[in-house]
Amino acid sequence: MSRFRRSLVSLIFGCGLVFAQLTQGPTFEVASMKPSAPIPPNGGVYFGPARGGPGTPDPGQITWTYATLRDLLMIAYDVKDYQISGGPKWLNSERYDIIAKVPAGTTQKQVNMMWQDLLAERFGVMLHHESNEFQVEELVIAKGGHKLKNTPEDPASLPDPGPPKFDKNDELAGPGYVTTFKASGEAHTVAKAQPLSKLTSMLGNVLLRPVIDKTGLTGNYDFSIDFRMDLRGLGLPPGPGGPDASAASEPGADLVAAVRQQLGLSLVSAKAKLDVLVIDKAEKVPTAN
Repeated sequence: MSRFRRSLVSLIFGCGLVFAQLTQGPTFEVASMKPSAPIPPNGGVYFGPARGGPGTPDPGQITWTYATLRDLLMIAYDVKDYQISGGPKWLNSERYDIIAKVPAGTTQKQVNMMWQDLLAERFGVMLHHESNEFQVEELVIAKGGHKLKNTPEDPASLPDPGPPKFDKNDELAGPGYVTTFKASGEAHTVAKAQPLSKLTSMLGNVLLRPVIDKTGLTGNYDFSIDFRMDLRGLGLPPGPGGPDASAASEPGADLVAAVRQQLGLSLVSAKAKLDVLVIDKAEKVPTAN
């Protein structure tokens, strides 16, 4: 029997009807999903993103440990945390270990669709889409022009599918994107041969609101930026090793200035309609492998 992809589910609560548009698509060859083991008291577990898949040194297998259902939804539908609404309280607390075998030649876009199928099949996820207005920042080119270095379009300079490579001075030796933080709140981001989507993603994570690229710049760029994050809301004590009392009074204020001064780009406040996933139903325990 053919396998189908559930691309859209809408729930009509008044009459209890469910409408679904189904299209044929690829599926994971094998997918193991099970609740993660309890987190050890001394930590030492990997909470990072999924490893493997298209564009990596291990394209045939995706391994993900201690992933939450919210993590899975963000990857499957290519959305940010603030674009997910509703759902059970455990959406961001229950964790799962996942191993998925990916058919040869599968693209990242196809993998996203396969995740959507898996969430519907194994977690019983039902959701619908809404368009909500958000306070956003638009990234534009500042007066005087940008200070990004365009990366030549040759094979040696294109982004490497593997992890970033470092030289003996712990600097990027090839294409990649790395942000390092100090306990004081000082941060340093360096990028080589990267699209501006990497920058807007980092900016959005720090500013806690969407950042939309309006520069019109395409291709890959080299850039670096130093800024200070406001860590006072994390409950750390002030002083050495903790937040500096002289930190920016408004979260992200130092970053906004750094973007303008160091990159020749500006952040302009605006409002925009963005897609939001509204989670109607999800099961805590995935069905058997």
